[in-house]
Amino acid sequence: METLVSTMVGRDGVQRELSAFMAAAGGRALILRGESGVGKSALLDHVAGLAGPERQRVIRAAGVEAETELPFAGLHQLLYSLLPHSAGLDEGHRDVFDVVFGLRAGTAPSVMSLGIAVLDLLSLAASEKPLLLLLDDGQWMDASSAEVCGFVGRRLSGSSVKMLIAVRSDVGSRFDTAALPELPVAALSEEAAGQLLDLRHPRLDAPTRRSVLEHAMGNPLALLELPAYLDGGHTGDLGFGNIPLSRRLQHVYGIRIERLAAPVREELLRGALDGVGAGPSGNRAPGARYRMREADEAVAAGLLDTDPATGDLVFRHPLVRATVVQLATPNQRRAAHAELARVHRDDVERRARHLAASAVDPDEQVAAALEAAADSATRRGGAVAAVAWLTRAAELSETPADRSRRLGDAAFIAGHAALLDQARKLVRSDLLPGASESPATVVTSAYVALYEDGDVRSAHRHVAAAIESLREDGAHKPPEVLTRLVNVLLAISQYAGDAALWERTEQLMDSLGDRVDTRSAIYRDAWSDVVRRGAGVHERVERAFADGSELEPWDVSRLSVAAYHVDTLRQYRPYLQRAVDREVETGAVATGMTMLHLIMLDQLAAGEWDDAERTGQRALELTTAHGHALFAHQTRAYLGLLDALRGQVERAREAQAVLDAWARPRGVGFLTQIADAIGTAAALSEGDYEAAYLYAIGITPPGSFERCAHQASRTLLDLVEAAAHTGRLEEARRHAQAACDAGLPEVSPRLALITYGALAMTAAEEKEAEDMYARAEAHPAAAGFPFELARIRLAHGVRLRHTQGPKAARPVLVRAVESFERLGAAGWAGRAQAELRASGTPARASLSYLTALTWQERRIAELAASGLTNKEIGARMHLSPRTVSSHLYRVFPKLGITSRAALRDALGKAADV
Repeated sequence: METLVSTMVGRDGVQRELSAFMAAAGGRALILRGESGVGKSALLDHVAGLAGPERQRVIRAAGVEAETELPFAGLHQLLYSLLPHSAGLDEGHRDVFDVVFGLRAGTAPSVMSLGIAVLDLLSLAASEKPLLLLLDDGQWMDASSAEVCGFVGRRLSGSSVKMLIAVRSDVGSRFDTAALPELPVAALSEEAAGQLLDLRHPRLDAPTRRSVLEHAMGNPLALLELPAYLDGGHTGDLGFGNIPLSRRLQHVYGIRIERLAAPVREELLRGALDGVGAGPSGNRAPGARYRMREADEAVAAGLLDTDPATGDLVFRHPLVRATVVQLATPNQRRAAHAELARVHRDDVERRARHLAASAVDPDEQVAAALEAAADSATRRGGAVAAVAWLTRAAELSETPADRSRRLGDAAFIAGHAALLDQARKLVRSDLLPGASESPATVVTSAYVALYEDGDVRSAHRHVAAAIESLREDGAHKPPEVLTRLVNVLLAISQYAGDAALWERTEQLMDSLGDRVDTRSAIYRDAWSDVVRRGAGVHERVERAFADGSELEPWDVSRLSVAAYHVDTLRQYRPYLQRAVDREVETGAVATGMTMLHLIMLDQLAAGEWDDAERTGQRALELTTAHGHALFAHQTRAYLGLLDALRGQVERAREAQAVLDAWARPRGVGFLTQIADAIGTAAALSEGDYEAAYLYAIGITPPGSFERCAHQASRTLLDLVEAAAHTGRLEEARRHAQAACDAGLPEVSPRLALITYGALAMTAAEEKEAEDMYARAEAHPAAAGFPFELARIRLAHGVRLRHTQGPKAARPVLVRAVESFERLGAAGWAGRAQAELRASGTPARASLSYLTALTWQERRIAELAASGLTNKEIGARMHLSPRTVSSHLYRVFPKLGITSRAALRDALGKAADV
């Protein structure tokens, strides 16, 4: 029997059919056909409920596999409660029942004779109250009983008897040829399966939920019972089909599997352990799988199907695959894995997995193969699998040194995969009583302290001490041990944002000499003080990215952080967007969090603010779910900064307060600087220049750039504008000149743009101002930073209105208004609109000429007017040259022109209306 739940999910159509069956006049029969566990018994319960004790008498029976060879056993069970009515039958029919049920000797009657007797008995019983006969597991009914039930079912019209028979679709029976109407019961749809699972198991974590849905494949029984075995981290190595099953689930296919010949079972075991597909999708999973052969017996038993696309044998259902593995002995599994390792000798990862599963004793060859597989998996976004394989490699290591190294590698990757508890367990398992902390332990402890609580001070002391120790007597350690310590120290120093801690870090790195990895040197120069060390970082990052195939996920994210600090992240964003989904799913999840931050920051810079908000919300959900308090607050910081730029000042200030309250007591200067930047941006957005100035000088004093304060250069324009608007012209000029003297235009394209803008805003001479505004407009990367460019245009327009008159100011102000409106920077758009009105042009009317152009069309037209080719425009806007050409084809008629040469004049005319 397959009784499931009283709440039916995803069965509306079937329930309607059954209601119609029950409401129909007269007698009739119907077969419910579906795979085991699909919910046929629950539907029989549903129909019994529709009948009601007052309206119909319900007679229930169920086929029993143990009685399939007993003639008329099923019929006896079905009719037993009605036999007292046989006293009202004629003597001939009573004799028929006496013979078939063994009450007296005699020749067994024919199917027709017995069937007619049964019809008379049912008619007599139904004369008192209509009958509803419910027969479950009809496939196990003995052949004689099934034939009689089929005979009776075909002759119920005109009676007061209804018969409903549930049979399995994957097991043959006499009902297959009974010629009775059938109602198929299919597996639940993906949506319905999710609803049922959430209804009965609402607190499953996402990986377990996904695993249950994948392996249940819409089977309600599996959906209800698998979670108890998979929840709580018991998912095991699902790639080997190692799914724990309840006795009921194992019984669904177990008997048929046990009846197969030994060679066929071995073939199925090899297929199951290698992940051969199951169900309609068959072998569509990536990677080659074992091809099962000589398994016709399993096909005939309803255990295998043929994939129509490939012609390969696949399992009928994931539960078949799991049952095959569960029924095998450990020795049988190891032998199958050994054979599969030979089959996949050219596939690094699959061979290593099977070798590991076939090994019992330490084996360095197998351990080395697993280590290579873990390295491969990490680079393709499989860090979670890499942790498992390195742990197994450590178990199979033949020397303590190799075991310790592999456990350290596993713990390191586990930290980046957001598996901090597992990382701690791994390093503890390698710690001998009385021994000092290993470098792997120090790295793991530092990640835990940093990610979970933002404890930068003690983490810095801890790691610095470990580096000093390794410097003195760690020459025998592999170089990556020192590199990991240095890189985590750099990360801690970056978040501390403290000049004294950075000085200590730099002293340590200097004392290491050429033992410092070249990438670590890039991180130091970009992360510590981009004003003083940032020159040339862009080129160094570009060279490091040249061979991306050799980079681990954390190398990619760290180099991208360096690129962010020098404002060249745009060229690496496609790389990050391709990598982040796989890392978040099964890879280095903590690294994926950083990647999401970087993508959001570049979307902010590019003016894609709606996308930035979506990315930020995704990052917030991820960081919160994994308990990474540092990254969660960092995400809130970026979302708060976005709110400030948009003019949503209440939300921005709320985010600022939460951020400051968490970060300042812990000394997380990286975040307290962003909190001050939020305050500055929010104040500027609503025109409160005095408050903006006070926040800005909290980051760095005017005329200089605070050492190791990453926001000092980023807020250059904020401090200059706030100072200028509050009458502090000398401070504004001094700060702009300090940026020029520090060589910021050579550090990054954004710093070049805002340095020229700051110099223009504070210039005393008109010629100098116009030269600097022209340099800002002409900068090749200016269009890539639309918010900064719009601010510079607004300041330029205001100056032009005062020095050259309204007409000269209008084109520049129109562009500023358009950019602010497109970005959604409400406060800035309002000020720009006011300046445009002051220039004598109704702001909305000035833009009406351009309403026919989308923002993307307008941007492409501007870039084309500046002389860029379609290929160059496409590279800037992440579009193909063909797409750029298509946009220009639509732009020309909107502007009333026929060539690129006329673009500049047409756009100028539009702005001059």
